[in-house]
Amino acid sequence: MGAQLRVYKRRIRSVTATKKITKAMEMIAASRVVKAQRKVAASTPYATELTRAVTAVGTGSNTKHPLTTEPETATRSAVLLLTSDRGLAGAFNSNAIKAAERLTARLEAEGKEVDVYIVGRRGVAHYNFRERKVAEQWTGFTDEPTYADAKKVAGPLIEAIEKDVADGGVDELHIVYTEFISMMTQTAIDGRLLPLSLEEVAEESTSKGGEILPLYDFEPSAEDVLDALLPRYVESRIYNALLQSAASKHAATRRAMKSATDNAGDLINSLSRLANAARQAEITQEISEIVGGTAALADATAGSDK
Repeated sequence: MGAQLRVYKRRIRSVTATKKITKAMEMIAASRVVKAQRKVAASTPYATELTRAVTAVGTGSNTKHPLTTEPETATRSAVLLLTSDRGLAGAFNSNAIKAAERLTARLEAEGKEVDVYIVGRRGVAHYNFRERKVAEQWTGFTDEPTYADAKKVAGPLIEAIEKDVADGGVDELHIVYTEFISMMTQTAIDGRLLPLSLEEVAEESTSKGGEILPLYDFEPSAEDVLDALLPRYVESRIYNALLQSAASKHAATRRAMKSATDNAGDLINSLSRLANAARQAEITQEISEIVGGTAALADATAGSDK
């Protein structure tokens, strides 16, 4: 019985140590998600207004720029998948990966060849384990991405869409990331970055109370303005997506660690009850042995007196 009690005590110490770790991770994630939320709130207006500026150029001129013009037949697409470098975030990474796989399957069903670009060690590990080809990968900055990181990611993608398909370029650029909605809700979504759908953006702006974009004159030319704006557009959208993904990851980690902490507390309570029951059974057995020994000694004494 004493051995069983020692086992319970050892497990309680182990779970208690784990609970301290998960509680600390929960607090760290809670502090980081607040900072990430602020960055998302700060970057979103810039990305929105830059999208509006690109839309103004595209709809306000007759220029057929390759980055705003729908290809007659799209044959090759690029998919940028945003995951995290670390786990312990529940279904955060798996949901993003599943969304990317659904998007890839849909594009391939349309007869398009897909090049996958990945941010985050978890996504890279998933594709490497399954021996799937990855066009390019980036790691090491998913917890606190900077605009320089977004430019580093955007560079090869812009280069790929500016090339002809025959030279290794792509017709479309899609992105899959986790949108931060609230502390309790984060959703993996996919969207097309390029070519920019000018009609959809204009309709969205009008539906939200925005004004219909007028015609403009551009200097030196609308094409030169697009050449300058579109790289900034891609960088800003990727930066905002990186920030959304980071905030979502921290929120998911906080929620997962809180659940782990609560489960550890429940397990400690359960083990404590079992340990108390084992201790009580041990004490009862010792009392029974003492009573039995006393009775046997009394019987032996009485027999010797006779």
